[in-house]
Amino acid sequence: MIRSLYTAATGMDAQQTRMDTIANNLANASTTGFKKVNANFEDLLSETLRSPRDASPQGGSPSLPLQVGLGTRVSATTRSFSQGDLVQTQSPTHLAIAGDGFFRILRPNGEYAYTRAGDFTTDADGRLVTAGGFIVDPGIDIPKESSALTVSADGIVTAKLAGQTQTSELGRIELATFTNPAGLEAIGGNLMIETAGSGQPLISRPGEQQAGTLQQGWIESSNVKAVEEMVAMISTQRAYELNSKVISSAD
Repeated sequence: MIRSLYTAATGMDAQQTRMDTIANNLANASTTGFKKVNANFEDLLSETLRSPRDASPQGGSPSLPLQVGLGTRVSATTRSFSQGDLVQTQSPTHLAIAGDGFFRILRPNGEYAYTRAGDFTTDADGRLVTAGGFIVDPGIDIPKESSALTVSADGIVTAKLAGQTQTSELGRIELATFTNPAGLEAIGGNLMIETAGSGQPLISRPGEQQAGTLQQGWIESSNVKAVEEMVAMISTQRAYELNSKVISSAD
């Protein structure tokens, strides 16, 4: 009976972690560019009471082993990078990526981070920045008295400067892609950083290297589906209750 107590406890702990990820997904259902997280389980090492390699008293060896599992644990959390719905905002500095790329962001410590959230704005110096004030790389400076700001699908930024009748090119937005985007590490603020698991970023122009194209005046919403998360929450709750009943029965 003692074995079943601990086995059920591992199940409750694993389901609690899954519930935590579901709660975080639902909390970020309206977060721009958020990608939902799933908890993956794996079974723990089983206790082998009899191995099929052991000799049998009747001669030969048994064809089937005698093993008792010792529970489960969360092996990893994986992030789904499926495309979220695009929402029109009409803001000229808002950008959405239709594809697999990421915007590259320059952090205050000089290191780069990556995001799918394109709800950009301009700071006091006219630089294109994130909602948190981090500079979009490569830097785009938008003069204060400019008008008719346009960002093409391939990232070219143009605007009509004061006193001019023709538009001028202000720069070009580039996108980053990764061999394994699931290996990126989230650091909060809609930002992720590269790791050994993600590989180094490949910087390219929008429309190249499967990075996707840009859509001005749109943002990508969270890819969390509330109905799916509610179903997963019910399943998690039922599994947690069953494991707690095992503990009561074993007791």
